[in-house]
Order: sequence, then structure tokens, then C-alpha cells
Amino acid sequence: MMSIRKEIMKTKLKELRKLNNLSMDKLGKEINMSSGEISDIENGKKKDPRISTLIRIADYFNISLDELIGRKLEN
Repeated sequence: MMSIRKEIMKTKLKELRKLNNLSMDKLGKEINMSSGEISDIENGKKKDPRISTLIRIADYFNISLDELIGRKLEN
């Protein structure tokens, strides 16, 4: 069963990519990943993406890792 965070992350990645009119191929080239790797993350096939991968994605879209994985910080 897929974790809730993983489900949120894959949805968020696809949403960000679509909002920025990026194909998987174009995003992959921008962040030095293959379109297959992007697809695997978006489809939940990638079990646990490396932190370096998550950082590249978050940095590219100028968002925090917390936002990418759907983690909300409590005050």
C-alpha cells in the first residue's frame, strides 16, 4: 500500500509540472533526470526517491521539501 506522503508527493510533482507546462522529458532535462524516473515518481513506482532527487525537484520549483512531500509543520 502506498503511503499518504508518497501519494501527495506524486500528485504534487505532476501538478507542478503541468502548471509550468513541462513535459516529463523537459523537466528531466532541466533537473538531470530521465523522463522515466519522473514517470516512476509520478506513478508511485519509485519506492523511495533519494533525498538528492527530492532536493533537485524542490529547488527547481522553488518550494520546500516539506511542501513537496505534503508535510505540514505545526506551530
